[in-house]
Amino acid sequence: MNRVFRHDPIDFASMPPAIKGLIIANIAGFLVAKLVGGPVIAEIFGLVPRHLVFDRWVWQPITYLFLHGNLWHLIFNLFALWMFGMPVEAQWGGKDFLKYYFLCGLGAALTSTLLGVRSTVPVIGASGSVYGLLVAYAMLYPDAVVYLYFLIPVKAAHMAILFGALEFFAGASGATPGVARFAHLGGMITGYFYIRWWWVLKLRAKSLAKGLFERGAAEAPARAPARRPARSASDRDGEDEMVEVDRILDKILASGLESLSADEKEIMARYSRGRKPS
Repeated sequence: MNRVFRHDPIDFASMPPAIKGLIIANIAGFLVAKLVGGPVIAEIFGLVPRHLVFDRWVWQPITYLFLHGNLWHLIFNLFALWMFGMPVEAQWGGKDFLKYYFLCGLGAALTSTLLGVRSTVPVIGASGSVYGLLVAYAMLYPDAVVYLYFLIPVKAAHMAILFGALEFFAGASGATPGVARFAHLGGMITGYFYIRWWWVLKLRAKSLAKGLFERGAAEAPARAPARRPARSASDRDGEDEMVEVDRILDKILASGLESLSADEKEIMARYSRGRKPS
């Protein structure tokens, strides 16, 4: 079954499970922090590098993603989660989407920690993961048009590059000390490297394993002779499709995901979910 998405008017009931769950968790985290006391919750469940490194508060690189400083911070991140997350989850499915989301959040946490090991200032918010989703969206749909600030049309790939540059220069200049700019950048870089290399290597590994399995199956009759049934048309089509998958993988390694056509991306999306292309 092919996954599809549409950006209809926001309808919570029709959202896919992963995004729906993340929205509920973020809203719940925000409300709990307001009821209990923001500073107390941020100290314990936000990302405080000193606590993480020296006190081993190892839950913080996950829990900090569900806390937000104010309502606008929460609304912006949830809107971006819906906007960029819908097409990404539609391509990858809920399991791979959540793995990527939390991986980008961990990358953002690691960046913040390395840049301030002894810092006692809590870092909160899902922005690192959200910026990672922007990168995933830009790599899957580089030519998609996004309206920056709801007014300026730009390609998704250009928007990701622009935001990455802005985060770097804002962080390097210290223009906004209350915003963890390098955490945002860490989420973007983590997402890029994951998609550009690990995701491709995973597909290659699946292709290799499938090839070894098919080779073993082909050698089995030599060890135990038996009447081999004639190959059906679907079997021949399957072999042709595996040749096509290998060709696409070589193209990704040579030129990147952005070089793929829409049909090639759909073939690889289905193959990465463990189903034969069709």
